[in-house]
Amino acid sequence: MTPEELKVIISKGESETLDFKESFDREAVETAGAFSNSKGGTIIVGVSDNGTIKGIQIGKETINDWINQITQASNPRVIPDVEQLTVDNKIIAVITIKECPIKPVAIKGKCFRRVKNSNRLMTPQEIADMHYKSLDMSWDLTQAAGYSLKDIDEKKVFAYRDTANETGRRKIPKDETVLEILKKLEFIKDGVPAWAALLLFGKRPMRYVQQAVIHCGRFKNESLVIDDDMVEGTLIDQVDLAMDFIKKNISVKFVMTGEPRRKNVWDYPLDAIREALINAVCHRDYLVSSNISVRIHDDRLEIWNPGGLAPNVSVEDLFKTHDSDTRNKGIAKVFFDIEFIEQWGSGIGKMVHLCNDAEVPIPAIKERQKGFQITFSKDTHTEENLQKLGLNERQIKAVAYVKEKGKITNKQYQELTDISKPMATIDLKDMVSKQVLVRVGVTGRGTIYKLKG
Repeated sequence: MTPEELKVIISKGESETLDFKESFDREAVETAGAFSNSKGGTIIVGVSDNGTIKGIQIGKETINDWINQITQASNPRVIPDVEQLTVDNKIIAVITIKECPIKPVAIKGKCFRRVKNSNRLMTPQEIADMHYKSLDMSWDLTQAAGYSLKDIDEKKVFAYRDTANETGRRKIPKDETVLEILKKLEFIKDGVPAWAALLLFGKRPMRYVQQAVIHCGRFKNESLVIDDDMVEGTLIDQVDLAMDFIKKNISVKFVMTGEPRRKNVWDYPLDAIREALINAVCHRDYLVSSNISVRIHDDRLEIWNPGGLAPNVSVEDLFKTHDSDTRNKGIAKVFFDIEFIEQWGSGIGKMVHLCNDAEVPIPAIKERQKGFQITFSKDTHTEENLQKLGLNERQIKAVAYVKEKGKITNKQYQELTDISKPMATIDLKDMVSKQVLVRVGVTGRGTIYKLKG
């Protein structure tokens, strides 16, 4: 690397793969561990956080000492490459860390991962996930010691066989035995079933993994529960049973479309809710003792699953085209075969599309309490709700305009409703006071009105 190339790298600033240190210290060793647990990275010693080149003093054994500190503190061993350069008459050290094939790397017993431009201590769940992934393993495909083929419900296996044949995603001959089917799925070895087999086809799944349930509740307020159910059974059954609970506790209205059959319009698009449930069941961390929870409130529906996102995956990544990072490969395999999963990595995009089609807000996603939560909100700007708030026909027409265009001005309101400026001002102020619209910008022509989120 030339001094000029190094200057270009420094000008880009710290990131997931680049870190600046004024001196070599404990944090530099931890950064080496964090880089080895991700895509690798570069530590530049002699540069301040803001990219100012400070330079360092390097003795005869300094570089060897740094290499030894990183190597001896890490397990598995990390062997860095260190290069000394002179930039603007100042000595700089460039430490290159490669991604470790076997993860996670611990630094003096602690595991770190890189999040943007900082190091984060990994949780036990993240450590387990990273270890399985680095070995191309999945917890649900490991053997469940103490259980046997007797714990498998053959009717469940054959029901899966029939559905997989119907979808065409996996052809399973009718004369194959339960054992043969499980072997082809890699769900059994030496007579011992994998955890996926017990959760998907077991006679009593909750007996094997107590937390493998969905806790559903209908809340009148934050503390008053008016309906409650602990959904048990196989993972496939749980999705259907949880959907039954949800449909029982949300509203549906019937719309006449001119077709022979009326159209059912639910508070939330059912296919989007089902997709979120399937994602929760498929991707949750079954080593965590918490249950999946479904909380239905008057204005929203929340689905939370334990485990959170995989390391190096952000919430923002989920809304982009991305590769599926499947925590439970065996469960995902069966869900794909029976068309619970259409295409790996497409779940969030499908939910957004379904919500847009239903003209309801797109789901909100966040990491919460070491888990992953998706929240569906009602469309509070329906004509029925607006009438209840006392809005007149002009105002309701304007809300429909804002839903389509995103905003409205006083002048646009006048043109839309054919009224005077003073009357338009009164109408708009009324909608702001009723928290239907929010005013954005200074008073005058620069003022626009948007729907209150």
